[in-house]
Amino acid sequence: MPDLASFDWTSIIPFVAIGFAAQMVDGALGMAFGVVCNVLLVAVLGVAPARSSANIHIVEVFTTAASGISHTIAGNVDLKLFLRLLLPGIVGGVTGAYVLVNLDGDFVRPFILAYLIGIGVYLFARGILYPPKHQKPKVVEPLGLLGGFLDAVGGGGWGPVVTSNLLVQGVEPRRVVGTVSSVEFFLTITVSAAFIYHLGWQSFAFATIGLIIGGVAAAPFGAVIARRVSTKAMLILVGAVLTATSLYGFIRALA
Repeated sequence: MPDLASFDWTSIIPFVAIGFAAQMVDGALGMAFGVVCNVLLVAVLGVAPARSSANIHIVEVFTTAASGISHTIAGNVDLKLFLRLLLPGIVGGVTGAYVLVNLDGDFVRPFILAYLIGIGVYLFARGILYPPKHQKPKVVEPLGLLGGFLDAVGGGGWGPVVTSNLLVQGVEPRRVVGTVSSVEFFLTITVSAAFIYHLGWQSFAFATIGLIIGGVAAAPFGAVIARRVSTKAMLILVGAVLTATSLYGFIRALA
């Protein structure tokens, strides 16, 4: 544990900013906290990828809790959809953590990202050309299982996989974002516990403190944005963010 008394607290300001920005995106669109954090930490601040991943996993326990509470207060959570996603997501997450510890998950990552790029482009085009009517989702439990598995194996992916597919099925965007974000809290706790069980405790870094402060502070704002943004705008934004982040990850995975 770092020495809190002798630490220069101004050095965590960049991490606070990154946590705030990432959670604003995630809270409003139901995805991309881990992706945005990872891109900014590694590419902008030069944090080592392994350390970045460790910090993000710890932080998401706090940010998803704040986000879930905020979305519940804002009335964005669909209880039936929440319950249908919860158990499959947890089972998929635990399974994915076990697979990642015992196998090389990098092999399948480019295929996952290529799929997400396609979904992102589809949602972007659909938002511009064919704003859909709201309807009940037909495929939920398998989606939760797959999303939980890919989130653990790929170091992120619950939001992009589950949110994008529920939007494709025509579910109201704010209900999708609020519900998916709320389930993610329980998924994050379960996956983190699974990794700790298999790998042991990882070092706690000051970057984590900054990310937690920024992420928790941004959570209420993201919930309000999700409630007020129109269906068409939400689809366009989700499609753009999903395409950009997945394309970046795909290029890095092939490098």
